[in-house]
Amino acid sequence: MTHGESPRRIVAWLRTPQAVRERCHAVLRLAEQDRLAHFALDFARMDDVADYVAAVTRANYPDLAVPYHSRWRHFETGGVDRWGAMAPLLSACDAAEQARVRIDLCTVSVLLDAGAGPDWSFHEALTGQTLRRSEGLAVASLDAFRAGLFSGDPDRPLRVDANGLSRISEVVLADAFQVSAANKLVGLAGRAALLRNLGAALRRQPDLFGSGARLGNMFDVWQSYSAHGGLSAGQVLTTVLEAFASIWPGRLTLDRENLGDVWPHPMLHGEGPAAGLVPFHKLSQWLCYSLVEALEQSSIAVTGLDALTGLAEYRNGGLFIDLGVLRLRDPALATVPLAPDHPAIVEWRALTVALLDRLAPMLRARLGCSKAQLPLARVLQGGTWDAGRQIARERRADGSPPLAVISDGSIF
Repeated sequence: MTHGESPRRIVAWLRTPQAVRERCHAVLRLAEQDRLAHFALDFARMDDVADYVAAVTRANYPDLAVPYHSRWRHFETGGVDRWGAMAPLLSACDAAEQARVRIDLCTVSVLLDAGAGPDWSFHEALTGQTLRRSEGLAVASLDAFRAGLFSGDPDRPLRVDANGLSRISEVVLADAFQVSAANKLVGLAGRAALLRNLGAALRRQPDLFGSGARLGNMFDVWQSYSAHGGLSAGQVLTTVLEAFASIWPGRLTLDRENLGDVWPHPMLHGEGPAAGLVPFHKLSQWLCYSLVEALEQSSIAVTGLDALTGLAEYRNGGLFIDLGVLRLRDPALATVPLAPDHPAIVEWRALTVALLDRLAPMLRARLGCSKAQLPLARVLQGGTWDAGRQIARERRADGSPPLAVISDGSIF
C-alpha cells in the first residue's frame, strides 16, 4: 500500500488476504529484531512446535488424508454425520438449492462461533452428547437451523434470511443455546445483535442476496463467477468482507466503511490512513474455508486456497505461547482478560498468522507431504488447532488459552 492511495482503495486492500499476510509478517520482523513491547520470540522452539503438531496430525489422520479446517468438521463431532442425517429433508431440492442450504447453515454457524467461554455447554437431545466450545456452538446452531430459527418462511425452514434474523433477540438465542444462570455463554447479547445486523445487511444488498434477502443466494453469484473465468478463494473472501462489513460492532472505520477485524499497532509506522493497521479477518477467513468446502461439494472448483492465511485465534496462537516460541515480557498480562485492541493481543494474533506460514513447510517436511497435499487449510485441521487445544489441556486444567480476550460475541 503506497502513500497517496485513495481511502476506497485502502479499504479494498485491507480486505485482502495479502494485506493480512503483509502486516502480520511486518510484526514478525519486529519480533525477530526483539523490538516488540509485549512478546519475545524464540524461533529455535519452532522445531518443538513442528514435532508436536506432526504427532497430533498423525494421531488424528494416520493416512494423512486431512480435510479442510472448516465448520463441517464440527458438525461431525463425536463421529455423528449430522449434515448427512439431514438428507431426507433435502431430498426434494436440486443441487443448487442444496448448495444454498449449505451456505445458509455454515455462514450463520460460523458467525456464532466466537469463544463460548469455559462455563457453557450444549446437551444434544438426538445423541445424548454434552458438547462445549466450538463443537457445542456448531451443534447448537445446527439444531436451531434445522428448527427454522433463522428463516422467515415457516414453509421453508432450512434457510437464513433477513426476516428470520431480524427476530433473533437475546432471549430467543438463549433458549436455542440452552443458556441459563448456571450455563452462561460469553457474548450472548453480542451474538444476537450480530445476527440482527446481518439481517439488515442482507436487505441492503439485493444484488447479492436476492429479493428474498437470503444468505444462500451468494451461491448464485459465485456460480456466475465460476462460469465466467473461474472462482478464487480470494474472490470468496472479498465477497464475504464486503457483504458483511456493516455487521461488526464497535470497529474502526475508514471512508465511512466498517473495517471489521482490523486493529492498530503502535509499532507499525508509515504514512496515510492505513498506517499501523493490522487486518486479521479471522471469522471471515474461517467462513471462507467452510464455504469453499460447500462450493466444492457442489462441483464448483475454487482456486488459490493458500492465498488465505492461517487463523488469528487462541488455539493456534496458544500453541506458540505454550510451547515457548512466544514469551510474554510481562507475565501479569496472562492473569487478566485483555481488550481485542490491546497491543499485546494484536501482537499475539499477528505473530500467530506469520508463524503459521513459517510452520507449514516444517510440518510438511516431517510428514513427507507436498504443499498440494497439505495446504494451509489442512495444516490447521491436522493440525495446529487441535494441537493448540491439546497443549492447553496439558498446561491448564480447564484447557483455557494462555491469554484471555474480552469478547463481545464477535471476537475470535
